[in-house]
Order: sequence, then structure tokens, then C-alpha cells
Amino acid sequence: MTQFNDQLAQHGGPEWLTARRQQSLELFNTLVVPTESVEAWKYTQVDVDFTALRPHGKRDVVSDVAQLPASVQTRLSSTDVGAFLVLDGPDVVYRTELPAELSARGVIFTDLKTAVEQHADKVQQYLYSVVPAEVPDDTTIAAPGTTPSKSPDPSEGKFSALAAALWTNGAFVYVPRGVEVELPLGSFRVMSEAGTYTATRTLVVAEENAQVTFIDEQDSEALPGTYAIGAVELVVKDGARVRYVSIQNWGEGVTHIQRQRGDVGRDATLNSLVVTMGGTLSRTEMQSYLRGQGSDSEMLALYFANENQHFDHYTLQHHAAANAHSDLLYKGVNDDQSVGVFSGMIKVDLGAQKTDAYQKHRTLMLSSEARNFSVPQLEINANDVRCSHGSTTSPVDQEALFFLRSRGISRETAEKMLVTAFLEDVLGRVPLASVVKYIEGIIAKKVGAV
Repeated sequence: MTQFNDQLAQHGGPEWLTARRQQSLELFNTLVVPTESVEAWKYTQVDVDFTALRPHGKRDVVSDVAQLPASVQTRLSSTDVGAFLVLDGPDVVYRTELPAELSARGVIFTDLKTAVEQHADKVQQYLYSVVPAEVPDDTTIAAPGTTPSKSPDPSEGKFSALAAALWTNGAFVYVPRGVEVELPLGSFRVMSEAGTYTATRTLVVAEENAQVTFIDEQDSEALPGTYAIGAVELVVKDGARVRYVSIQNWGEGVTHIQRQRGDVGRDATLNSLVVTMGGTLSRTEMQSYLRGQGSDSEMLALYFANENQHFDHYTLQHHAAANAHSDLLYKGVNDDQSVGVFSGMIKVDLGAQKTDAYQKHRTLMLSSEARNFSVPQLEINANDVRCSHGSTTSPVDQEALFFLRSRGISRETAEKMLVTAFLEDVLGRVPLASVVKYIEGIIAKKVGAV
């Protein structure tokens, strides 16, 4: 695909990065787009003509918040982040500086392109270490004489290979050993050019006993034929705590494909929240690799699909060490002719004794025309574990709806109340008031209550 070779040639950077980009593009060219024959993509097919893809145009820096898109201005007026980046397509168009006291303690927060130039040693050490170009081989380590799970189909790495080759920018966070960042850091990504694609990466590194929260938001107007392809790498060293929040609210016509993966060390904690509200087709993968003993992963998500939206969530809780804990709670709402997909796997390696893992997926159906597919799975190769999974799909409670309507509440407001109540046990776990308020506002718009 010569157009991608041409685009690759436009990326500068050190020799090591150029080599990794080239290797990733070569891998991309050998892979096919995953089809329904691939179990992890059984219910989601992406119709894309790679020969027609063109990169999002460059954007200039603005000097005032008033020059940013209205949606970003609204969020910045109510957000509680301590520092943030705003990216329009491939470029940082606005930023605030990290507080001086954090910089003095060695905390780094900048865009990834700048980080490659100014902090090359740290970026080279961690970039591609958690989300490589190829799909990670998360085959369970099984006992001799038993049959472990199959390795992932290589085609599952098609889009991550493209993101690894052609990423233009993203966010880089580095927190040194023992440093706690109290206020969240944030990245607001927008697109403003239809018929293009962006490829971004987020890299968050928390060294031993460090602590940080990062909020990653995506938003745009309607953009027909537009693709947002990305990767998120979360490096959580021993004893560290990372909270990662992703809020996807792209406009109609956007296809969103992103792989998010955390590598969690001994006695470390990763809390993740994935919110999917926008775009026409969205495929989000969230994976936790519990590498160290005593590691902990909380994986939360909520989504609300309406009209003809298609939302696919693929999750993996991979227990590779003993005495680790993981808890997954995904809740979704489907309305109109939308489609929701959840495929979740708990893998427990041989020797990962005392694993404590939970997986729950629940869906609320507001329309008889909507569809939902749920595939919770377990693969256990240790004999002293506590693992459970479950999935429920149910229509809205008509008695509750009637009760609210009989009190003079409009149908739209009543549905908003029921949907918000249904999602509350996810939102209730998120200690970020402005984020919760923003999500509740999106829900209200979805049901026509505002």
C-alpha cells in the first residue's frame, strides 16, 4: 500500500522509532481485516477501504480557549483536571502547563511527539511494551498434558499495527517512584475533517508506589467516513495506582477502534472506566495483565447505543500471578436499531493460585428492535481460585415507567431517570464528580430529556 509508505516517510523521529514504525507497517500489510470467522470479532465487521484512507489535516495552535471547539470549551469550564492537552487531529492546538511542584518532582506530562524529542530514553523503554503492533499472545499457561487456549488470530492485530506504524501524536505521562499526583491529568481529542483518519497513542507510566489519574476524552461533530484508531498503554509498576478514564463521544459517521491494555505489577492497582456514547461503530478492547502477586484490576464500563450505532467491547482479565484480584462490571443500554456486543474472558494461568476474579455484564433494552450479544467466558488452569461471571439482558421495567409517568413525569425524563438509575452502580464507583456529571448530561441528550 504505497500511500501508507508515503505517509510513513513523512514521520520524523529517532532511528529506533522509524524502525519500529516500518516493522509495524510491514506487519499491517501481511494481515487481513478480521472477519466473523475470528471469534473475538464474530459480531463486528469493519468495512474500510484502506486505499482511500487519508490522514487528518494539520491544525494550528490557538492562543485562547475561546478558539477551541464549543464542545471542548464546555468541558473545560467544568472539568477538574490539573493540566490538559487539546489535540485536533494530529496536532496539539492548546495546552496548559503542569504545576511547577510536580515538574520539580520529576513528573512529565506532554504530548507523545514532544516526549520522543525531549524524553527519548523513557519513551523508548516503554512505548510498544504493553500494546505492540501485533496482538499480544495471551494464551493461558496450562498444566502439562492439557490443551491451553488458542493463540489470538493474527488478524486481530490489523488495526493496532496501523496505529503503531502511523500514530501522529497522543499523550505521555510519567510519574516517578513514590510521587502522587492528586489532581487528574487530561487529554481532549477532537477531529474536524470528515473522510480522514487519525492514529493516536496514550502512554501512562507510574513507577513504583506512584499514583496518577488520567482522563482521555474524544469528541467531534458528525464526520461521515472518518476513522479514529488508537492504542493506550498503561504501565503500573509495583505498588503503584493508576486510574484511567476513557470517554468516547465521537459524532455520527466516525468509526472508533482502540486497544487499551494495562500491565499491572506486584501489589499495584489499575482502575479503568470506559464510556462509549458516540460514533457509528465503536470497537474498544480493555485488557488487564495481572503480572505481579497481589495486583488488582477494577474494570468498569458503560455505554448507551441508539439509532443505528454499533458498540463492541472486548475485555480480558489475565491472571498471571497468585493472589491477584480483578472485578469487571460493564453495563449498557440499547435503543432504536442499535447493536451492543460484549465479549469478556477471565484467564487464570497455571500457578496463579488464590485468584479472585469477577465479571458481570448487564444490558437494558429500550427497544424491541435493538440487538445485544453477550459472551462471558472463563479459562482456569489453577485449582485454588474464586471466579464467577454472568450476563443479563432485560427490557425496561414497564411498571416503573408507568409509576413515573403517573406522577406527571414525561416519558423522556422518566426514561432518563431509569437509565441513570440502571447505570448508577458504575457511576457510583467513579470518584470524579465532573466526569459523572458530564456522562449524565450525555445520557439525558440520548433519551431526549434536554
